[in-house]
Amino acid sequence: MPHRAHLFSLRPAHALREVMAEGYTTGKLLRDLLAGITVGIIAIPLAMALAIASGVPPQYGLYTAIIAGFVIALTGGSRYSISGPTAAFVVILYPIAQRYGLGGLLLATVMSGMILVGLAVLRLGRLIEYIPESVTLGFTAGIAVVIAVLQVKDVFGLPIDSMPEHTADKVWLLAQSLPELAWPSVFVAAATFAVLVFWPRLRWPVPAHLPAVVVGTLIAWWLNSQGWSVDTIGSRFSYSLADGSTGQGIPPVLPAFEWPWQRAGGDGLPVGLSWALVIELLPAAFAIAMLGAIESLLCAVVLDGMSGKRHSANSELLGQGIGNIVTPFFGGITATAALARSAANFKNGAVSPVSAMVHAGVVLLGLVALTPVLALLPMPAMAALLLMVAWNMSEAPKAVHLLKTAPRGDIWVFLTCFSLTVLIDMVMAITVGILLAAVLFVKEIAEMTRVTDISQNRKQIDGELPEGWTALKINGPLFFAAADRVFGDIAQLCQQRQGIILYMDGVPILDAGGLAALEKLIANCGRNNTRIFIADLQFQPLKTLARAKVKPVPGVSQYFSTLNEALQAVRSELD
Repeated sequence: MPHRAHLFSLRPAHALREVMAEGYTTGKLLRDLLAGITVGIIAIPLAMALAIASGVPPQYGLYTAIIAGFVIALTGGSRYSISGPTAAFVVILYPIAQRYGLGGLLLATVMSGMILVGLAVLRLGRLIEYIPESVTLGFTAGIAVVIAVLQVKDVFGLPIDSMPEHTADKVWLLAQSLPELAWPSVFVAAATFAVLVFWPRLRWPVPAHLPAVVVGTLIAWWLNSQGWSVDTIGSRFSYSLADGSTGQGIPPVLPAFEWPWQRAGGDGLPVGLSWALVIELLPAAFAIAMLGAIESLLCAVVLDGMSGKRHSANSELLGQGIGNIVTPFFGGITATAALARSAANFKNGAVSPVSAMVHAGVVLLGLVALTPVLALLPMPAMAALLLMVAWNMSEAPKAVHLLKTAPRGDIWVFLTCFSLTVLIDMVMAITVGILLAAVLFVKEIAEMTRVTDISQNRKQIDGELPEGWTALKINGPLFFAAADRVFGDIAQLCQQRQGIILYMDGVPILDAGGLAALEKLIANCGRNNTRIFIADLQFQPLKTLARAKVKPVPGVSQYFSTLNEALQAVRSELD
């Protein structure tokens, strides 16, 4: 049963083992090399831009693409996924970086990796399917808005040193600073964005963001040479090496091992490792893990649809967890599968995780050999690139369609997740969104449980019932959210009846709450001298009654295998 094997399998390097077992030829290696080189070139500017948006220098985005891109491909369960920094994490990572510095961010990433490994070991890879679309659409649309707000500063070249924590405060500060906008920055951002919009219409195989960044860089270089000022990676960021040398832009050195908690915190000192800090970071780590699981598994599902192959959900979570545990020890931030880069990987001919490993090598080569060129990249162009990323991830058409066509409960869930993501944070949005969706789902299921009077239904009741007797049919699950209402209504009816027959062949589930409500009803009937005959219990409710050792109460309650047996018992007692 290969389908079930993929559902529940858990082993490191599942995807790589599967490909190798099928036979890995020189032709497949060549296809992986070409795809990996293409995606590696795509990933370099994106990794830098996403690191900057997350509140850390650009080299840490490159470290993430190198280490996480290789480790997750090696150990994961999806053949075509490309992992690295993604836009979805920006809304979580930026506040952590602002408050706890790089050290706190890396420690939270390690913790999230441990949570992902735990999810994989518990075989919870498929539980992600139970998160409703209204929740995922709500927080992805909210993330897109937050990312877009963060780019306004660089698009307009505003002289803002640091941004407030909350989005509303950010918007207010940006609005106050707009009179100080720099037209050269606006021009570079507009030119970059124009290329991003119009390049795909040429239908050339080169991804739009590469020519867009090149155009933006050339314009910025010309403006700077003419005496105008356009901020670049080289002018914005600087570094100092262990030998005492310093420079502008990105250090041309390999990522080095260092304990995450020895990196700088928000105050510039090592963040340290303490139980109190772990507890503080736990909610953020949990949100990172949940979002990483959602992003990576949704990406794998989309790639399955494109390729006709199947991923192993638990093995993919294991790979993502291992990658996020290992990467921070080399300075990399949180990583997960990136849909745009993964789709480009598949479309360019990739056949195995080897292409993702090649992509990591290409980014590594760029870090070592191209740092002088990367320092020329203008900040407004990077911001324009992230604006396009934000628009694409917002899935605005799907969100509008949901608002127009979805039930009211789903709309409220979407709006709640969206608002909380924008106004507060992702931790609150995911928690409240899932809880609200669960409560609304329980409410809808509870409302499906109904009681129908079948006393006059001749298809089910053969002949007249004795005077003072009523037959009721219950349809739907009798669980905590429905049972009190259903049995409460029946209890009121008991006060005016000599007896009732409960026909329960339409009740698939009786939980502890339903059992307690049924026992309460039987006790009520006993006080009112009302007989209650219960007929045709399904297996699960019958098992629940047996485990609770519920027995007939003489003179009050009796149980029958069929409705006809209950009817015969009523008539025989009254004859």
